[in-house]
Amino acid sequence: MLKHLPNALTLMRLFLAVPLGITIVQQQYDLALLIGLVAGASDALDGLLARKFNAFSRLGAILDPIADKTIITACFLCFGLTDLVPWYLAVIVIARDVVIVSGASVYTLFYGQVEFAATTLSKGNMCFQIGFCLLLLLSLVVTGIPTVLIDVAQWLVIFFALASGLDYVVSWSGKARDAARLRASQAFVNDSNDKSYDKSYDKSYDNSDNNSDNNSDNNSD
Repeated sequence: MLKHLPNALTLMRLFLAVPLGITIVQQQYDLALLIGLVAGASDALDGLLARKFNAFSRLGAILDPIADKTIITACFLCFGLTDLVPWYLAVIVIARDVVIVSGASVYTLFYGQVEFAATTLSKGNMCFQIGFCLLLLLSLVVTGIPTVLIDVAQWLVIFFALASGLDYVVSWSGKARDAARLRASQAFVNDSNDKSYDKSYDKSYDNSDNNSDNNSDNNSD
């Protein structure tokens, strides 16, 4: 029973994206902050429980990043719609994930399954995005948080989004080139083997014909 708890927490975090977005749009920032804190806690807890009970699964590996990206996308989309953040910030954050998902889909279509491994930049990107969302919501609930702190956090989010996105593009473009070269090399080898087989077959066929002709001549003699 406990081995299913990490995936249950991940699913809960995924479903929290809807009420989180609604509360932001409706300017219920205290409730939005509470939902965000619950989502963040579940993110830490599901990984902890998965390690404690050795409950790692393929489903969990797929659901966890989907839940994280859904929560982040909901936050920045609603922040942008309500003018809580500049539109370009929301576009950069969302476009990064769209580019990565699109690239992964194309790679899977042409070269096979994608095995993503989180890089240091991508981990930093996620931490700063989550931290920024919670900090912004907190600043809307309590007073005294310096505006400059929000501004610095915003530019850190932009930096890590662009840097980690570019890192993924460069890395997976290289893997796609390597996969294409490997496929071309295998095709060349297979084609060479087919040609060698054809030549061997033709030679064998010619020898068979010559032997038949010699046998016929001997019989005639």
